[in-house]
Amino acid sequence: MDPDGNIVWLDGLTRRGIKPGLENTEELLRRIGDPREGMRYVHVAGTDGKGSVCAMVESILKASGLRVGAFTSPHIMRVNECIRIDGEEIPHRDLVQMIGMLRPHVEAMAAEGRECTNFEVLTVLALKYFSLVSADISVIEVGMGGRLDSTNVITPEVCVINNIGMEHTEYLGDTIEKIALEKAGIMRPGVPCVTMNPDEVYRVLEARAAEVGCPLVRVMDTDAQVMASWPDCVDMVYKGESYTVALPGRHQARNASLAIEAVVALSEFDETISEHVREGLETVSWPCRMQKLMAEPVIVDVTHTMNGARCLHSDISEIYGKVVLVLAMLSDKDIEGVSRELAPVAGKVYAASPDSPRAAPAERVAEILSEYCHVDGVFPTVAEAMDAALEDRDDMNVLVTGSFRTAEDALKWLQSRYARS
Repeated sequence: MDPDGNIVWLDGLTRRGIKPGLENTEELLRRIGDPREGMRYVHVAGTDGKGSVCAMVESILKASGLRVGAFTSPHIMRVNECIRIDGEEIPHRDLVQMIGMLRPHVEAMAAEGRECTNFEVLTVLALKYFSLVSADISVIEVGMGGRLDSTNVITPEVCVINNIGMEHTEYLGDTIEKIALEKAGIMRPGVPCVTMNPDEVYRVLEARAAEVGCPLVRVMDTDAQVMASWPDCVDMVYKGESYTVALPGRHQARNASLAIEAVVALSEFDETISEHVREGLETVSWPCRMQKLMAEPVIVDVTHTMNGARCLHSDISEIYGKVVLVLAMLSDKDIEGVSRELAPVAGKVYAASPDSPRAAPAERVAEILSEYCHVDGVFPTVAEAMDAALEDRDDMNVLVTGSFRTAEDALKWLQSRYARS
């Protein structure tokens, strides 16, 4: 399926790390015959919830009969997940061929001293693919920040800036205002921007929008009323209309209100999209967001920020009560903040380490967790922690969370469990 090792080559580019800036992306696009001409985009940034907003916008547009591309990251099980058309992952053969097409250009640039990162190449690959398959419109998720993120080479028809929190401070700045300004870098003159943020962040966005000439639409977190929260969906009312969002958690109502306002800003909303908003939200799919596995008493989530953990705590407590917590995180994330937020909902706690070069040692996670709760076990892998949690859970569900790589490990554990049975 990949005789030239193109997938391995692309994965190998991760060793080049993160290099904020648009120059490499612009140059690579130029070398392949710029695919952006005539293409339409929705651009989504934020600290928490931006992937969920992308999934909702994607689902609404698909339900409206549009051919929809979507580029989100990171993946959970395989890189194909990052690039979708009409809700389906890019076929493996197409992915291999696309990488093979880009590879000589990337290697030529490297020979000139311009090394592209994995994310830069993946961004260009997605934009080229959406052009080749004639997507009517594509939903693009910012990787990190906004102003210098590789995806900021597009001119969208609407952009979204979801909740902003402290993250990637070594790249984005050490204050919430600096981070907000970086994320505001996706604003464009005359392009509507939809946001939901508290006053201290909103003031930064508002000032930047005025400077750029960007119409700013503010959604308040009280605008969406949650009527009921279930293990697999949330019922909500927004602007007098009732919706069911097929993702669990009260915070998804906030994300849905942003997605609704984003599609409202598109030119064909009244004629084509408006009657399909409800259907799109009812059929949205976004794995590993408080996802209850059907065959096991296990809830898988990718939460890795303090704000995300706060929402997860509230939703888990409301729907499930106490759970057995399996926490495994990356070393550059807010382990203390996540531990503090999740400890109160945990009946038992197991610390582990995800399968990643950036993983925090399980012992470090346990040490931080122990400041807030009793730690019942420390394991080198998520799989071993899951086995222990299932054995000692009593009647509680098991919540495994902390990173995308933790979710990947949990799903691999599930696959292995069924392979053994």
